[in-house]
Formats: sequence, C-alpha cells, structure tokens
Amino acid sequence: MPFLSIGFIIAASVWAALSLYLSMRQVSYVLARRDAVPADFAGAISQEEHRKAADYTVARERFSRYETLIELALSAAWVFGGINLLYGSLASVLSPSLWLGVAFFIGTMAVGAIVSLPLDLYKTFVLEQKFGFNRTTLQTFAADRVKGAVIFLAVAVPLLFAALFVMRAFAGLWWLWVWLGLVVLMVAAPTVYVRLIAPRFNQFAPLADEALRLRIERLLNRCGFRSSGLFTMDASKRSAHGNAFFIGFGAAKRIVLFDTLLSHSTPEEVEAVVAHELGHFKHRHVLYSIVRSAIVTFAALAAFGWLAKQPWLLPAFGIGYKDDALALFVCTLLASVVGPLAAPVGNWISRRNEFQADDYARQNVGAGPMVSALTKLARDNASTLTPDPVYALVNYSHPPVPIRIRHLRRAETPGSGKMAAPISA
Repeated sequence: MPFLSIGFIIAASVWAALSLYLSMRQVSYVLARRDAVPADFAGAISQEEHRKAADYTVARERFSRYETLIELALSAAWVFGGINLLYGSLASVLSPSLWLGVAFFIGTMAVGAIVSLPLDLYKTFVLEQKFGFNRTTLQTFAADRVKGAVIFLAVAVPLLFAALFVMRAFAGLWWLWVWLGLVVLMVAAPTVYVRLIAPRFNQFAPLADEALRLRIERLLNRCGFRSSGLFTMDASKRSAHGNAFFIGFGAAKRIVLFDTLLSHSTPEEVEAVVAHELGHFKHRHVLYSIVRSAIVTFAALAAFGWLAKQPWLLPAFGIGYKDDALALFVCTLLASVVGPLAAPVGNWISRRNEFQADDYARQNVGAGPMVSALTKLARDNASTLTPDPVYALVNYSHPPVPIRIRHLRRAETPGSGKMAAPISA
C-alpha cells in the first residue's frame, strides 16, 4: 500500500482527533456554565439570552464534528483511489493537455461542493433557522450557489490554466512565477471583490441616516481616513447576524455597515464599531496580513516546486498517471495536514490585532461605547461569554468578548472618555 497515503491519513486523522477533542472540551465547558450569566454582564445579558448563546454554541460545535469527519472521509477517498478514478475518467474523454489538468482540478472542487451542499443546507435551514438567525430563502440559497459557481469558474479556469502552463514552461522556477501572480491577486482581490463580486450578492447603498453619516465622517476626519464612502449592506436578506467592515486600498476604500448592525445599535455604538475598523487600518493590519500571506505562500510554493518534480511523489500516493496537475493536487493535500500547525500562530496575531483596534477605538470614542457595542454584538449574535480557554486559544481569531471588555476597562483612565489624539498612520 502506498506509504505516503498511509502517512497522510494518519496525520489527517490526528488533526481530526484533536479537533474533536477541542470541540468536546468547548461543549462541556459551555454547558457547565449555561445557567449562570457572568457577573460582568449581569443586567446587560439576560439568563435567557445567555442560555441561547450556550445552546447555539453547542449546536454549532456538534455539527462541526460531522463536518470534520466528512472532510476526513473525503481526504481518504481521494488518496485511496479517488484521484486515479477521477483522472482516469477524464483522461478517457480528454486528450493529455493542460485542459485535462484544469478539468481534473475543477472536478475535485465540484466533488467537494457536492459533498458540502447538504451540510450547507442543514446549517442554513435547520441550525441557523432554529436559533432565529436564518433569513435566506431556498431561492436565494440556490441563486447564491449558481452565481458563486459562475464567478468561481470565470476566475479559477484561467488561473489554473496559467499555473499549469507556467509549470510546464518554466520547469524548476515555475513556483516563483506562480507566487508573483498570487501576490498581485492578493493585492487586487479586495478592490475586485467590492467593485465586481459583492454587488452580485448584496445591495450596497449610501448610508441614509444623515446624523449618523455626519457623526462618522467627523470621526474619519479626526483619524485622517479617506474613503470612497459609507455604505449599508442588506445583510438581513440572508442572516440576522450583525457586523461591519472596511475593504479596499487607496481611493477605493469603503466602509460597509450591515443593516442588522444599524437596526440594533445606538449612534455611539456604531461610531465605536467604525473606530475599531479604523484601528485595523491605522495599524496596517490588512497590509501586514498580505505580507505574511505572501511569505507563507512563498515558502509553500517553494516546497511545492521541489515536491512536484520528485519522481517518487505520485507513485508514493498510488497514482498511476503522470501530470503536473496531479502533483500540484497532491501538494495541496499535504499542505492541508501541515497548515494546521501554523493556525494557532495566525489566530494569536489576529487576537493581538483586535486588541490594538479596540485600543484605537477607546482612544477616539471612549471605552464605554465600545464595551456597549461588544456586549450587544455578543448578545445579538448569540456568542458565548464562557468559551473553554484552551479551545479559544487554539481556534479563536478574536479574543472572547469578556476578555476584550476587561482589557478596555483596565486601559480606561480618568478622562479617557474624552477624545484623544489619533494615532498617526
């Protein structure tokens, strides 16, 4: 039996077992604290809301276990015959060419989409519906999938063809050219998304609340932030969850507020949320994230470049064909069991960034509005206030809300409610 197939499945099984263990810790920890609202939130979060958050967290965790096991089963299916079966079937109707490689990759992604479809349906129309968050209709769900598939094919097919062409044309240095292309894509993607892709799924309109718009514009001026406008997004068309974000670079930057956030927040709280997002901009978190991604991608592709040219790679996985597309796919499988090693580090950096953005909001609008906004977001999104510390350490990209609020309150000093000088860019 191919030795790398065995090694891959053992590694994938270890990660799956660790994921299941952390999930069980989270469920046990949250359920043990289900009936007691943390003292810091007494009066702000009712016992009923706290129980709902616990039940929602537990339901999501239990569902995620099925996702983990199905993902493991799909990985096993690929390495124990699935790759040969799919490639052989395509090779029987397509002559050896770059298009055969593209078709193989699209086929693997199509299989993944088919497998995930019932999971997505259950998550949307059963789990989210049960807790009152789902507002997606079957028609919207189907339309999103069709539009997503069309956009994906329009982007993926030429990119895959280009990558496989470069692999064939540039031999040993193909990975460097692919990396350069991906870096360009990383930089361009936010602007392309906000201008061309996002409007296909949601409606964006200029912020209509004049008083709120002026309030936020004054904040932007104080912070030296220039954008292409303030927009609301009809997030309520699909979900009751609230959020906000800014996206893009240069003159294309725009701030987007979910209509669900606006409907449940005071002007002071919305201003605090925007100030938090400005903190990410002022600390250049997006730029540094792109740089880190570029470095990691460089290392990964360099490893791919070496592995893909090794004559033993495909036979070690029991693959009876020779094609650059197959070697590249096997490299992505191997990356899926190496990547989790770096995930906790990435989450730690993300949590540090959130603290910095919170501090920036505190300095510019005061701790009170930020504390109130975080409390409401936790309540309205049914986020648990009592996560397992180990689970949160490994999996959370944001610090738990109670820790963020304690951090804000500790940092608050007499007079901190006054407007402080903004941090220079």
